[in-house]
Amino acid sequence: MHRLGLPDSGLAGRSDELTAALRPFLADAGAYLAPWPGDPHPDHRAVGIAAAAAAPVTAHGWSYPIWMWAWMNPGDPAIRWDRAHLLPLDPADRAAKQAAIACFTSQIDRSPDGSPPVLSPAMLAHTHRDAELFFREPPAVSAPLGRFAELYAGGADPWQAGSWYERRKRDVVLACLPQERYHLAFEPGCGTGELTVALAERCDRVLASDPVAEAASRARAATATRPGVLVTQAALPAAVPEEPIDLAVFSEVLYYLDDETVGATLDRTVDVLRPRGDLVVVHWRGWPAEAPRDAGATHRMVRAHAALDDVVEHVDEQFVLHVLRRR
Repeated sequence: MHRLGLPDSGLAGRSDELTAALRPFLADAGAYLAPWPGDPHPDHRAVGIAAAAAAPVTAHGWSYPIWMWAWMNPGDPAIRWDRAHLLPLDPADRAAKQAAIACFTSQIDRSPDGSPPVLSPAMLAHTHRDAELFFREPPAVSAPLGRFAELYAGGADPWQAGSWYERRKRDVVLACLPQERYHLAFEPGCGTGELTVALAERCDRVLASDPVAEAASRARAATATRPGVLVTQAALPAAVPEEPIDLAVFSEVLYYLDDETVGATLDRTVDVLRPRGDLVVVHWRGWPAEAPRDAGATHRMVRAHAALDDVVEHVDEQFVLHVLRRR
């Protein structure tokens, strides 16, 4: 336990100081747990926001609500139930929790002046559940480019392109392409170019890109014998080409981008996608720490675009894939 010496009911005005104080404790964290950043109590809210700001981009963020239970309506749009998870508690867990709450006499006993306890029986009823509720707290902004540059440092293969998962995913992507052949394909976030090589077998030309210089360089080397392939270093949405395409393949790239960037990328891609052209989106069903959303939320965004219709859906325990067609 580390006491920071900051004032009760005064953390909202000390956010910079609080964030700086938390940063060294979170420097090597793989995950953090903090009060929910949307909690109605200003101190709890301030700690949740500061923890998210202080944690490294590689840390998985989780939060727990406190006064949400008493002061907010379950239908409040600020409560992200889509990010909620339940952790079952066994009898020993529940007993330990109740013993801890019993020690919090300043909250559960009457005040010296005789006023009622801070925590009412209705509020305490929430603590007797046989599960604990947590919210996933992903970053609100796109994953920083520097993070991916680090992954490629020293010639590493950050995505394990030769693994069964990656080889199988590439085969499924190719099998789900509705057309036997395409004229021009666009593949952003191409990494080291393994899928690019495979797409070149089905396309006259492939425009591939990656924002990381090392990745783009290795993709160029992998496709050097493919005259129809052009690999550039570019980030989305700027990487979207200006010439008409009839295939776009987004493989494990969109969930790393914030909502605004995804929206701009989709709009630009749809603008250059020929009528009846195909857009493929495929993502791992886990949730990378750096990603603002998971595969499910990302695919819902793509499928909601007014100009796209579902053609193919593939869902298994490891990844989800959709092929959508331009109207």
